[in-house]
This record gives sequence, structure tokens and C-alpha cells, in this order.
Amino acid sequence: MNATNAPAKPPFWRDPEKRALAFQIVFLAIVLYIGYSLVNNTMTNLASQGIASGFGFLSTNTGFAIAETLIDYNESSTYLDSFFVGLLNTILVSVIGIFFATILGFSMGIARLSNNWLISRLAAIYVDTLRNIPLLLQLFFWYFAVLRPLPNPKQAIEFGSNLFLTNRGLFGPKPIYEAGFGWVAIGFVLAVIGTVVLFKWARRRQEATGELFPVYRTALALLIGLPLVIAALNGFPMSWDIPVLKGFNFRGGMSLTPEFSSLVFALSIYTSSFIAEIVRSGILAVDQGQTEAAFALGIKPAWTTRLVVVPQALRVIIPPLTSQYLNLTKNSSLAAAIAYPDLVAVFAGTALNQVGQAVEIMGMTLAVYLFLSLTISFFMNWYNSKMALVER
Repeated sequence: MNATNAPAKPPFWRDPEKRALAFQIVFLAIVLYIGYSLVNNTMTNLASQGIASGFGFLSTNTGFAIAETLIDYNESSTYLDSFFVGLLNTILVSVIGIFFATILGFSMGIARLSNNWLISRLAAIYVDTLRNIPLLLQLFFWYFAVLRPLPNPKQAIEFGSNLFLTNRGLFGPKPIYEAGFGWVAIGFVLAVIGTVVLFKWARRRQEATGELFPVYRTALALLIGLPLVIAALNGFPMSWDIPVLKGFNFRGGMSLTPEFSSLVFALSIYTSSFIAEIVRSGILAVDQGQTEAAFALGIKPAWTTRLVVVPQALRVIIPPLTSQYLNLTKNSSLAAAIAYPDLVAVFAGTALNQVGQAVEIMGMTLAVYLFLSLTISFFMNWYNSKMALVER
């Protein structure tokens, strides 16, 4: 066939690929134009109202104090410092809340399937009660009805001679690290590394020989024993700062405020009720024949649950469990309701009211929660891939 007989190329608007590309370019241009219009309109309105824009305010002094900080902070610190104070407080509450919610949720989920009638019914009451009451009301209950009515510091409830419970918090001894404690910290890190190596070795040993190794007891002895031996060799380089009642409150030591405790209680218990149902459904998804086969091999019930049922149930549990971790982290923003200084209360609350730059402050706050959620999702997806069934 010569060139004169070759079929003519269709015009580009009849070529599906070129037409799709053109539509995408037009759509992208519209989105960019809308975004530009929004930003330009916002900046124009801010300028007309005399409101400054930009991030220069981050280097100016705040002039306000924050009750709970994990880093050095005072009234002369900058707004950027207040941002990090709120961020660290948010991360602290989220991490502790996830830790306790996971333990409580797994315990209650397994208890729901117990053959003991009383234990299963109590677990059912726990789940059905807590997951049907709004989180904000539970937060108010712990703060206003449980912790705030406690006695004042002068009538504090004493536990021993060093622990005091009052309406201003729980006060206890604070460790003071002295010279040589760094070796103890190094010993603990080595113990953690040794524990990871021990778990991997024990798993390979079990897969090769079928014999179990007392890995938990050995790991616990390693984590406690190695730092303790190093501390003894260095003369126990740590002392304690004991809280003492001075005036109207305790001074020194370490304290847990009612705001922090209420927030952790409410987040942990509320989220654990949902995790319990996820765990129960995950265990029920494992075929009953797996349990019967384990019993037929003479494996004890506790070992059957830990070694046979739970590892298979995790493949069902992990995806919805990720959603609960994300919910807990985002729900920590309710801290503002009881004046706990998290990111929303400090940065999107007090700082915003002072500088009035809502676009910059809310943009940073939204970006932080997005980053935290994506980080949790990334880690849980990685863990889910590690627990996925591997075909051989």
C-alpha cells in the first residue's frame, strides 16, 4: 500500500487519548484558577482589613504562659515555641492513649468471648456502655465529676509518704539523673536491641524445631537486669525529688494534672470499646478448626489463643484498628474543652486570638493533623504487610 492509499489520521477531537488528555489539562487549569482566585481574594480581603499575612509572627514573643510543657517555655518565648509545645502535648496524649486503648481493647475483646458467663457479660456491658456515650460527655465526666471534686492539696489523699492525689493532680517523686546515668541509658538501649534479636531467634528456632523458648520472661529479665547491673556498677546514679506541700500546692516532684489524666482516660476507654469489638470480630473470623487442631496437638488453651488464633486474627483486625488509632489522634483535639494545652488550644486558640492570622495558623494546624494521620497510616500499613499471609 503506497502513501496515497494510507488512511487519513482522524482529527484530534476524535482521538480518545488526545481528547482525554485535553480534558485533563482543562480540568487542571480550572482547579489552579480556582485556587489562585481563593488565595488572591483572601490576601486582598486581609490587606483591606489591615490584617498582616505571612509567617513573620512566629518569631515574635507570645506573652502568655502554658501550664504543661515538655520543652523550655515562658512568656518571652516565641509563637513558634508555642506551636512545638502544643504539638508535643498532642503527640504525648495520642501515643499514651493509643497504648492504653490497645491493651484495654484487646483484653475486653478476648473477655467478650470467654466461656465464663460473668466475665463475658461484664465485658459486653463495658463495650455497650462506653461506645454509646459521646466522647465529649465522657471527657466532662472524668474531669468535672471525678477528678475536680477531689480534696485540695491540704487534705490530699496520700499513698505511702511520696504519692499525693488532689484536685490539682497526682503528685509523685521525680527522678534526678546524675553523672554516670548515661551508661544506664546505653545499657537499656542495648537490652532493647538484644530483645529484638531474641524474638527473631526464638521465632526461627520454633519454626525449625517446633520448640518454644521462654522469650517473654527472658526479655523481661534482660530489660530490667542489664540496666540494673550497670546502675549498680556506677553506684546508682539517680536520686528522687519528693513533692512537698508549700502554701496552697505541692512543690517539686512530678505531677499529672486533672486535664491530662481526664483526656487520657476518656480517649483510652472510649476507643478501647470499639477496639474490643474489632478484636472480637477478628477472632471469630478464624476458622474453629484451627483451635480444634491446636487442642488435638495438645497445645494449651492460652498458647492456642496467643500462637494460633491471635496471629491469624490480626490480619482481620489491623485495617479497622488503624482507623481507631486515627480517630483517637484526631479526637485529642477535644482537649480544648477542658483547657488542656494541646495544639488546638494553644496554637489555634490562644495564639490565633492574639495575632489574628487565621489562614497561616489554621493551615499549620491542619497540616500537623494530616501529617500525624498519614504517619500512623504508613506505619500500620507496613505492619499489616508484615502480618499478611505469605504464600510459599
